[in-house]
Amino acid sequence: MTPAPETAQAAARWYRPGVADVVFLLIALAAFRGARHTLLDDPGLGWHLRNIDAILANGGPAMRAAQQATRTVPIIFIGGADPVAEGLVQSLANPGGNVTGFTVLESSVGAKLLDLLMQLAPRVRRIAVLVNPDNPANRRLFDTAAAAAQKFAVEVVVAPARETADIEMVMARLGREPDHGLIVTPDPSTTMHRKLIVDMAARYRLPTIYSLRAATIDGGLISYGVDLPQLFRQAAGHVDRVLRGSRPADLPVVQPTKFELIVNLKTAKALGLEVPPTLLVAADEVIE
Repeated sequence: MTPAPETAQAAARWYRPGVADVVFLLIALAAFRGARHTLLDDPGLGWHLRNIDAILANGGPAMRAAQQATRTVPIIFIGGADPVAEGLVQSLANPGGNVTGFTVLESSVGAKLLDLLMQLAPRVRRIAVLVNPDNPANRRLFDTAAAAAQKFAVEVVVAPARETADIEMVMARLGREPDHGLIVTPDPSTTMHRKLIVDMAARYRLPTIYSLRAATIDGGLISYGVDLPQLFRQAAGHVDRVLRGSRPADLPVVQPTKFELIVNLKTAKALGLEVPPTLLVAADEVIE
């Protein structure tokens, strides 16, 4: 599988008939000023869909765009928390239709992210949750974090952002205000901009928890989330089963059973934070 294209136009140029006997179409969101566009909005894609064996859709907006584009081509998705509520499948056990896949969240993750951040940065009093407003799963994560706020005597607020300028504005605003923290939700937009988020969190000395291990490897403070590369490997297995004759309707949606906790001690020290021994013991990986 090729890496996700940086823009929808680049993807449309790359995917051409005859590139491979089997075409995996990775739908990537491309952000434009004043508009949001996906590869599936391309008016010339109808011909391509007739020659595609399966679609691998990463993230909520891409999942919905794929479903709107075709009700026949098998779609394997990665993302979201409740595909039934989002109208992607009839049920987790029996998806029905042409869609199945892998969720990346479960209902308690928002509260868990808040809990972990408060253990590491107990002086924080106001926490923003960076969300893609086009991703319903991001909103559910915010809702669960906000519901747990009273337990920690903190205020949890939503910080919508899609593009680079949105993220820069949110981070600069939080950096100007004292005792702030940040929760970064899992979404292709935050993944694509994770280096920017990590760098700005360091610049503004903003305690931040991420949903992907890669952000902590890049210098982020702490992360708690699914093993995304493993999910893609599993999704490739689903695609293989579909290409061998299985129907998405008969392949249950897979929910996450393990979340990785990664702590970056170097970043904690730079922020003047002391990592509790209990957190170090619980961590799957500690970066020194």
